[in-house]
Amino acid sequence: MSEQRSNLLSNFIVRAIIGSAMIFFINEFLSAQGIAVQVGLNPWTVLTSGILGTPGVALLYGISFYGIL
Repeated sequence: MSEQRSNLLSNFIVRAIIGSAMIFFINEFLSAQGIAVQVGLNPWTVLTSGILGTPGVALLYGISFYGIL
């Protein structure tokens, strides 16, 4: 049981770090292209990317793009 929890926690931390890096680099790329859509790095977005992974990051950007329509 303890090993399963540690695996779950380590997977969450890895997904959160990778998701935060993805958000940072996607924000920089969109800014360089002149697209005014950004997702902020805050506890909610880190939590979303940690739980959902890459689809969570895509969801955050989808919500942001929908907001400017």
